[in-house]
Amino acid sequence: TGTNGKGSTCAFVAALLQAQGLSVGVYSSPHLLRYNERVQLNGVEATDEQLCEAFAALDAGRGEISLTYFEMGTLAAFWLFERARLDVVVLEVGLGGRLDTVNVVDADLALVTSIGVDHVDYLGDTRESVAYEKAGIFRAGKPALCGDLDPPQPLLDKVRELECPFFLRGREFNLDIGEQHWQWHGRDARGQMVELHNLPLLNLPMENAALALQAYLLLDLPWDAAQIAATLRATRVVGRLDRRAVEWQGKRLNLLLDVGHNPHAAEYLAQRLARTPPLGRRLAVFGLLADKDLDGVVAPLLESVQAWAVAPLDTPRSRPAAELELALQNLGARVASYASLTAALEAQCAVATAEDEILLFGSFYCVAEALEWLARRPTEEAAHGITG
Repeated sequence: TGTNGKGSTCAFVAALLQAQGLSVGVYSSPHLLRYNERVQLNGVEATDEQLCEAFAALDAGRGEISLTYFEMGTLAAFWLFERARLDVVVLEVGLGGRLDTVNVVDADLALVTSIGVDHVDYLGDTRESVAYEKAGIFRAGKPALCGDLDPPQPLLDKVRELECPFFLRGREFNLDIGEQHWQWHGRDARGQMVELHNLPLLNLPMENAALALQAYLLLDLPWDAAQIAATLRATRVVGRLDRRAVEWQGKRLNLLLDVGHNPHAAEYLAQRLARTPPLGRRLAVFGLLADKDLDGVVAPLLESVQAWAVAPLDTPRSRPAAELELALQNLGARVASYASLTAALEAQCAVATAEDEILLFGSFYCVAEALEWLARRPTEEAAHGITG
């Protein structure tokens, strides 16, 4: 679990395990275009037939028990994983952690990626309250890993209460990102230091790769530095620092898609963008849900973006484009609003050159609509994404 970084951390862990020939299931949420994305068996999405079979089995067996949408989906994933007789299951624990449906499982390893403020109606408006909820995934005597450099006290208290072997970024494991490569070190279950040098820069957050490496190390599986480096480099997650090239009216344009939708994610995105400025301008396409911190999301990116196009999302939960436009105007940004995200994206494509970069971010809804738009025209994924 974690405020941000859950999807990429799950992807890194699963990829490292599959590289060793293990059969792996992954359950994550939300999906972008298809519900099937939530359940993966050895890197392949569950089919419609598999999901329908699972739902039918659950419906037949639940009797008078009422199940929520998420409970039904989670149990369906578990049903499929059991049938597949997998070696390992990687579970993304969603909202909060402590009370999430997935947390019914007593995991062998529990990872907290990061701790920031989001979903304040459910988790509270402080890092301390969020940390308390995240620490709810820890189990007595089982390793607990944390990718946050400064976890609030409630998380540390839970580690001590449960007597968990604790692996904290910046202490038991860490990374050092250079201009061309990055380095990593961690400790195995016996406390011995292990190092990796000259790892290739990744498009996904290397901080999450570092956490995944520490988890993998604790499983006492084969450790081949070259294979690990290749596996990390090949790992992709749609919509996370996801660079694409698209042909638009005779121009080849550069798009960057990111589902970041809270201040913590925006600050990280701004750091990555600062390392890789485009030759031309950076043009944003942006939409946001009404319950998100608007100023907190856009403020970190003001220096990186030269012009904004804002639009409502295709959901009743969307924040109106007029509110987005006014907030950005008040912050001194150059901004225009549009009736739909597709219209905003096409407006930026119309003015962009091959040296510009179009950044589309703010919500899973944003990226989902952009992916549907991209599916209707020639595109290609950039070979290495952001590598700074």
